[in-house]
Amino acid sequence: MNEDPRQTEQGAVGEAQQPAPASQAQGGPAPQTGMPSNVGGMPQPQGRPAFVSPPPMAAAPRRGGKGYLVGIAAVAALCVVIVASIASCTSIANTSMGMFGTSGSAESVDDGRPKVGVISIDGTIQYDGTACSPSGLRSLLDQAERRGDIKAVVLRVNSGGGVATAGEEMAHYVKEFEKPIVVSSAATNASAAYEISSQADYIYAAKTTAIGAIGVALQVTDLSGLYEKLGIRIENITSAESKDSSYGNRPLTEEERAWYQDLVDQIDADFVEVVAEGRNMAEDEVRALANGMTFTGFDAVENGLADELGYLEDAVAQASSNAGYGEPLDTTSLTLYQPSSLLTLLDALGQTKSADDEALSALAQRLESTQTR
Repeated sequence: MNEDPRQTEQGAVGEAQQPAPASQAQGGPAPQTGMPSNVGGMPQPQGRPAFVSPPPMAAAPRRGGKGYLVGIAAVAALCVVIVASIASCTSIANTSMGMFGTSGSAESVDDGRPKVGVISIDGTIQYDGTACSPSGLRSLLDQAERRGDIKAVVLRVNSGGGVATAGEEMAHYVKEFEKPIVVSSAATNASAAYEISSQADYIYAAKTTAIGAIGVALQVTDLSGLYEKLGIRIENITSAESKDSSYGNRPLTEEERAWYQDLVDQIDADFVEVVAEGRNMAEDEVRALANGMTFTGFDAVENGLADELGYLEDAVAQASSNAGYGEPLDTTSLTLYQPSSLLTLLDALGQTKSADDEALSALAQRLESTQTR
């Protein structure tokens, strides 16, 4: 498997469920166990692009005319802007390198006025370096912790869940955060996303938010019937009888099914315990709600999974109040800087500010000489 089977997804009704891709086992080929597939992407087309004859070139304009000079000036000016932008962005990329590699916190200016920092958790909880991952959320919370002007944080959550272990780590970071932290639930706040939310000081849900979905799912796909129809026969050479149990080319044995069920039950028990502690509820109360299904905002407020019906502005007001302010504070979005592949390439090639300055100088000289002709 791609990881320990414990890194299952805490699935939820309301999540987009697609067939799971085969994941890579530790020390073995790709199995079929893994994540309910709101993780994934469209298949990429294969093959070589067709060669197309270029269109005939237009005759070059006569040099020396006003139109020619204006065109040259416009192109040169555009090049100046592009090079200046690359220089600026390269500088940002160089200063943004940190413990998280090519991504880090893009801090806004601290002008001294008290604010509420807003962190958007929008998407699948997984290990992708975004705010929906442990490293990304930790980076943003650290940024909020460092900044004196940020007095509280609002997590704007719109997620149907994801990888159980990622949710576990992120919930821990929220629990350990020292400033007031409030959740504003958007369309969906389910499963692993709800585990994270449960560690906040206060949870708002809209009336129609799909919230909760406490539970765990582990998926094993058996393709052996399809392989048989296609005449495909697969032999796995393994060091243990059940090493290939999740590879998808044979059915599970009863012992293997029981083993996986035990894994799911352990992870679910931990999920229930975390929510109970975060929401100050008895474990039996949470377990009674852990049917894997979501609730509306109405029901979540009634059963204790949310504190109040409300929207983002209500969460900001609550966070401001928790920080000791009588009026809602201004907000600032906390985001991660993700350099483009071009900037990453430039950085790898050793682009420096001096090199960019030389290019700008040469371009300016070329423009000046063209205009005097």
